[in-house]
Amino acid sequence: MTFTKVEMLALAMVALTLVAAPLSADHHASELKAGKADLQSAGPLAFGPNGILFAGDSNGAAIFALDTGDTKPGSSGGISVKSVNEKVAAMLGTSADQILIEDMAVNPISKNTYLSVSRGRGPDAMAVILKVDTSGKISEFSLDNVKHSKAMLPNAPTADAKDRRGRGLRVQSITDLAYVDGKVLVAGLSNEEFASTLRSIPFPFGAIDNGTGVEIFHGAHGRFETNAPVRTFVPYEIQKELHLLAAYTCTPLVKFPLSDLKPGSKVMGTTIAELGNRNRPLDMIVYGKGGTDYILMNNSSRGVMKMSTKDIDKYDGIEEKTDITGLPYETIAELKGVQQLDRLDDSNALILVQEEGGSMDLRTIALP
Repeated sequence: MTFTKVEMLALAMVALTLVAAPLSADHHASELKAGKADLQSAGPLAFGPNGILFAGDSNGAAIFALDTGDTKPGSSGGISVKSVNEKVAAMLGTSADQILIEDMAVNPISKNTYLSVSRGRGPDAMAVILKVDTSGKISEFSLDNVKHSKAMLPNAPTADAKDRRGRGLRVQSITDLAYVDGKVLVAGLSNEEFASTLRSIPFPFGAIDNGTGVEIFHGAHGRFETNAPVRTFVPYEIQKELHLLAAYTCTPLVKFPLSDLKPGSKVMGTTIAELGNRNRPLDMIVYGKGGTDYILMNNSSRGVMKMSTKDIDKYDGIEEKTDITGLPYETIAELKGVQQLDRLDDSNALILVQEEGGSMDLRTIALP
């Protein structure tokens, strides 16, 4: 039997977890204290060990580690919830046009799904975390008395900082996050000269450094950029070295060796694809199928893209103005209106789909 890189990495992580689980669980539990988790906003989500959910709070410039206690192994079996936005709005005592589902993360242990939600659309919007169990039942995950810890970002944009178009920068202090090998990886903006920043934060949380300033060449724009944040990323091993595959607005795909993310340093990414302008990448996952690894990425205006990683190490980098080029992709025609995407298991993904008329459905799909 032949395993893909994704499957080998997953097997290694499972083995490590089984060996270290008792110590790890006790260690993490001792670092989390019960009390109110004071999220000012609920943004990117990612699961870590032992049912710990990491939540990005851009308005508060903080990462929260929340102990969900959701550690009973479950099977996916497929989740289907029609008009989930309307159900969420009714639960929160408002209308569907007054909520935003910001992100979605599947608990790899229980297969339950967690949603970060804004109740309201202005500066006074309330941060809410919801759980959707495998039967489709929606419940609120209370933040009032939960074991948690909090990591404050030391150099986030100030609350009144704006870009040249007058848009607030604070909301982009955290654009995506992931847990990898004992660290929380965070993308977003800082107040540094190289505003685009990648952070590698050890967990349990301790002292937080200023992160790594990030520069890329954006082929569609024909210039180097240091102020555009990574919108979504996924860890992936290339030639036995762990990288981040990061996607930006308009839509360069860039690789960064994880070993380059050193505190206070600046790093130049390698742009391996230009996937089309007037587009914003939303989510990205990697999976193995038939002995090959694939990237699956949903976008604001270019549908869901599927890319093989077979020759990903052969792309040296785009360094001049260009249209669509580099790592090739195919568009999955039957997947339209996908707002959120996460891997459910080795064969399936969970998607949040915007239907005609505005309703949103949670749906399980086979990985293409």
